[in-house]
Amino acid sequence: MRGDLVGLLLVLLIIFNAMAEQTSDRDIRLLNNRFRIDATITQVTFLIYREKHSKSVILIQPDGLKLYAWRHPYTVSWHQEYDMDIISVLNPMPGPWQAIGKVTPDNKIRILSNLSMNVDIFPDRLYQGEKVKFTARLMQDGNPLNLREFLDSVELAVTFTEFIESIEGIPVDQQPKTRILGRFIDDGSGLDEYAGDGVFTVELPVNVMPGKYRTRVTSGNGVFFRTLEQEVLVYPPPLIAMFKQSRKKELPHHFFVESDTASIEPGTIAVHAEFTDSNGKLSVYQGQASGEYTRLTFNIDDSNEPGRHKWHAWLYATDKISERSLVFELPEQTFTVVDYASIEQAKIEREVSEGGWLHIESKKRHILEREEESKIALITIIVGNILLLVLAILTWLIIRKIQARKLFNPREDKLDKPPQE
Repeated sequence: MRGDLVGLLLVLLIIFNAMAEQTSDRDIRLLNNRFRIDATITQVTFLIYREKHSKSVILIQPDGLKLYAWRHPYTVSWHQEYDMDIISVLNPMPGPWQAIGKVTPDNKIRILSNLSMNVDIFPDRLYQGEKVKFTARLMQDGNPLNLREFLDSVELAVTFTEFIESIEGIPVDQQPKTRILGRFIDDGSGLDEYAGDGVFTVELPVNVMPGKYRTRVTSGNGVFFRTLEQEVLVYPPPLIAMFKQSRKKELPHHFFVESDTASIEPGTIAVHAEFTDSNGKLSVYQGQASGEYTRLTFNIDDSNEPGRHKWHAWLYATDKISERSLVFELPEQTFTVVDYASIEQAKIEREVSEGGWLHIESKKRHILEREEESKIALITIIVGNILLLVLAILTWLIIRKIQARKLFNPREDKLDKPPQE
């Protein structure tokens, strides 16, 4: 008797679970791939499971209009996975809808309605270069949405756009550009605590110039119709870090941090710095200001390892006005340690090399001078011989001319006058 009662209870429990599954507002069993949308729904998201690597389904509205993944109104957003279609529709038409395609054998569609997104509010003062932990939550009917298939396909983006009071009259090509400062998904990586819990967390870097901005939190892939806006002010960084390299061997380097006394609470400055030498050896240095100090300095050991070194640091402080914790991650920087022994050796080798080179050059110059002198002497001899030859020819020509005159002129006999008596 007792066994029959237990069996009856099990049967009733199975029947109750089946009825609960069929009447769930999330899972709808399809009859010939048909399902019905209630008139009270203002936005709906369909998760239609189909065979792997099959084509996207075709949605048919109650009025017969077909919706395709590549052709649909602007009120429809369509995201395709290899085994699933995620389709969001604003103000869906009430009545029977139909999905045509290779829907999975379990013949089930999941409908999500009354979705909302709650995001953190940015603080009144943001600082250039700081990193802010920013969180967004997806909700359904006021409860966290933990549907993993849907959350894996949602990507949220945080954008900053320079604020302009009246942007309508500005040409499109002259309007301020929108910058995406962070993309975050609910995958449990980074600052995200749990995967698939509907809570999206990102470490948002404020890498924009100081000024006023309009921020937006949107769905990056269009699956989720939500956009939240806020106006924020970005101030110049209140902390400045400086690294001073030692110029003398065996003396330490110095690391300084200065703060804006109007923005930073005294005694709250802290530093975590990592230095890596040319051999890849990592050294960690930490420092903290105490009391009422608004600056911090500490020494960095000189490893004396020649080559290219690099360092990376994080600065921490507390905002004086809002008492908000601030985090600044400095970009990686490099410096070079000189190998003085190698420089001296290279100098000696250079001097030796230059000495040999000077000897060779002197020898070459001496040879060239001798060749030049020989060339000049040869030219002198040739010119002298030419002059002598020309002079001899001229002399011969003159003598020949004189002799020719004497030969061709007639001789006149001169008679002597008789003596006077």
